[in-house]
Amino acid sequence: MSAVPGQTVGPFFHLGLEYDGMNELVPPSHPKAVRLHGHVYDGNGAPVPDAVIEIWQADPQGHIPRQPGSLRRDGWTFTGWGRAATDPDGHYQFATLEPGATEAGRAPFFAVTVFARGLLDRLFTRAYLPDDTATLASDPLLSAVAPDRRGTLIATRSPSALTFDIHLQGEGETVFLTYPRLRTAWS
Repeated sequence: MSAVPGQTVGPFFHLGLEYDGMNELVPPSHPKAVRLHGHVYDGNGAPVPDAVIEIWQADPQGHIPRQPGSLRRDGWTFTGWGRAATDPDGHYQFATLEPGATEAGRAPFFAVTVFARGLLDRLFTRAYLPDDTATLASDPLLSAVAPDRRGTLIATRSPSALTFDIHLQGEGETVFLTYPRLRTAWS
């Protein structure tokens, strides 16, 4: 019997996982489109050039889309799901809508899944909208995170985009979540 390499979730992402419009939950020209983007960094602060980021999100009214066909991009239907590969600089981007709160008292967020080389399984996190500090302070999940780490779950806003960098390890490591029962970001 010969030795085999360890099983991880990469770095084979660019083979068969890409499709047209995968990172456009709405067309970039949509009147309410927002650009969500960032970089993925490893434990040494180097960009990860072959990661895949998926987002799941509610629509602006806080409804979670549940219709089939999220891989289909018809140019107008918002499906709540998208996938983006990082470029050689570790950068990813989505054209989407800003999510609404799914429940009263909860802050709006993007559920983020990270696939990258060296990971034995995907990682889950959230990118919260930065605008409503009172709701962020009272959000049940954010309240359970140490105050000095909460910032790793909150996107930053510029006039043209939302930025959410993901640090897999090391200084400024992003808070990652576990969902032991369903392994879903909506639990």
